[in-house]
Amino acid sequence: MAKNDNSTASVLAYEKKLVLSDGYMYGTKWEDRSQLAPLALKEKSVRGTISNRFKKSDKDAFAKDPAKLDAKVESANLQRVDACSLDLNQDTLNLQFSIKVLGGIAKPSACNNANFKQSYANAANGYIDKHGFTELARRYATNIANARFLWRNRVGAEKIEVNVAAKNSKINESWRFDATQISTRHFDSQDSNIDQLAKVIAQALASEEDFILLEVSCFVLMGSAQEVYPSEELVLDKGKGEKSKILYHVNDIAAMHSQKLGNALRTIDTWYPDYTDPELSVGPIAIEPYGAVTNLGKAFRTPKDKQDFYTFFDAWARGESLNREEDEHYVMATLVRGGVFGESDK
Repeated sequence: MAKNDNSTASVLAYEKKLVLSDGYMYGTKWEDRSQLAPLALKEKSVRGTISNRFKKSDKDAFAKDPAKLDAKVESANLQRVDACSLDLNQDTLNLQFSIKVLGGIAKPSACNNANFKQSYANAANGYIDKHGFTELARRYATNIANARFLWRNRVGAEKIEVNVAAKNSKINESWRFDATQISTRHFDSQDSNIDQLAKVIAQALASEEDFILLEVSCFVLMGSAQEVYPSEELVLDKGKGEKSKILYHVNDIAAMHSQKLGNALRTIDTWYPDYTDPELSVGPIAIEPYGAVTNLGKAFRTPKDKQDFYTFFDAWARGESLNREEDEHYVMATLVRGGVFGESDK
């Protein structure tokens, strides 16, 4: 039986409102893009050297008998890995993917508490009336324009051009961005094209059931035959398989995971407490309930500091005002991300 009190629903879920495809990788030339060739993965067999840190017992043994270390070094560190690169007649990576931006944020996809559902809808509609998703949409648009989604492929690129087409039954517009001129450290870039892209994103997010489809095609001048970086697959039984590094592909086309592209798109959180501290800030982080940054092994939004999503959401969704406007943006961005947020009734 559904609850009738005003506590958080035990069944509560939100569908993601930014739905990304995988990213497909092609090779071409910067000056002549008439030919786009799908990039394929290549398998390499390599012999590496021993370079890992040894245990203390091993160090002590090597100190007593240096020949033991020589024996270790002579042992071949054989590896089979996937790699991907442009051909000799290509100097440019082309990455293509699409983003569907959906409306309907005021309605959870699942909620078993009628009172909570109504109080949340009031809060969400109040946010839409007050802010209209303008701030969030501008940040999403900036992350498209600055090609943050390239990740490692962005490093060392001489030129980066991002082409975006926005389409639905009423809109058919396109923009071109020079990603090298748009910062990935902040969201203050002044660009009329970013403003226009943000406007169509905001309209879709604020709608009840509308959508906009964004088609993204990015060209990256990397250099002839240079290596490119698709997503790497998670190998759970590392050491038992045939290869120590497995890259992602779709129908033999090198690709990037939709999750990796989505993570880049929602890297908009500059509202966490450490952001303004030069010693602790790591720049914008991805929207997460606890501000988790896995490669650093750190959560930047903890319940102890009352800066996590649930602390804000539980109060805000019941009609309470948050202390900062930025906290409202963070809550709504987490709901755009989607997820299951029910509270156990045990």
